[in-house]
Amino acid sequence: MTDAPEVASTKCGFVALVGAPNAGKSTLLNALVGCKIAIVTHKVQTTRSKLVGVALHDQTQMIFVDTPGIFSATKRLERAMVAAAWEGANDADVVILLVDSMCKISDSTRTIAEGLKNSSKKAILAFNKIDTVRRDKLLAMSQELNDIGDFEETMMISAKTGNGLEDLQNKIADFLPEGPWLYPEDHLTDITERMLASEITREKFFERFHEELPYATTIETERWRELKDGSVRIEQIIYVERDSQKQIVIGKGGKGLKTIGQQSREELQELLGRKVHLFIFVKVRKGWSDDKERYRNMGLDWIQ
Repeated sequence: MTDAPEVASTKCGFVALVGAPNAGKSTLLNALVGCKIAIVTHKVQTTRSKLVGVALHDQTQMIFVDTPGIFSATKRLERAMVAAAWEGANDADVVILLVDSMCKISDSTRTIAEGLKNSSKKAILAFNKIDTVRRDKLLAMSQELNDIGDFEETMMISAKTGNGLEDLQNKIADFLPEGPWLYPEDHLTDITERMLASEITREKFFERFHEELPYATTIETERWRELKDGSVRIEQIIYVERDSQKQIVIGKGGKGLKTIGQQSREELQELLGRKVHLFIFVKVRKGWSDDKERYRNMGLDWIQ
């Protein structure tokens, strides 16, 4: 009589993606999860709150937490974003410090490396966008940050091309604890469809107004109504701080708002797999970045 084959134990844990603004955390999250759940733009500080994405790697369920960029914050909204990032790191089993290898190491990145060392968290240093960077530069940057921090591993990856991602997942799996999966096998994210719709429109807004109004707005999905034909009616509000900003968003003959709406609607239809009726309104709300209600809708804590 032969023994029954051993069944591999399952693993599960939280993995926080941290780094300076624009290191590529959202691109990495989307690549690891295998679908778009985080918006990506070339503007820094695009991610405002923590986003959760779930991925399976063999018998390991990895719960990734994409956090806002960590930097020297002064305004209330910025401080709330940085606080959310550190909270995500503190709650994680493994922390990945993502570094843009095409840029010089910033003071923010050095601060994060020091903070992780003091936290005694299992941390992985990952250099992103390595495709066009010389090896000697990568080695020098790696040495500098390893001298500052305490990392279990140093990885070289490209979130855009997928280079090195399987090796990264293998290392993450090594450090996560054994235990049952917390989510069903087909679960990808905790982000609601309402929030996803707001984020997609905010992405299109950033692309359209990246010079004029990069951070003076917030976008909320106010109404979501399922229709009998299977389509959905979505109503959103773009909050700006001044009348002059409202005019910029609407544009001559409504062209600016129409462009955002069309692009957002097309992507939402693709993501949701059904017809979307999208209606976007622009309202002036002076001092919205000091409004507690706006912070709650963004998933951020109110910082005094």
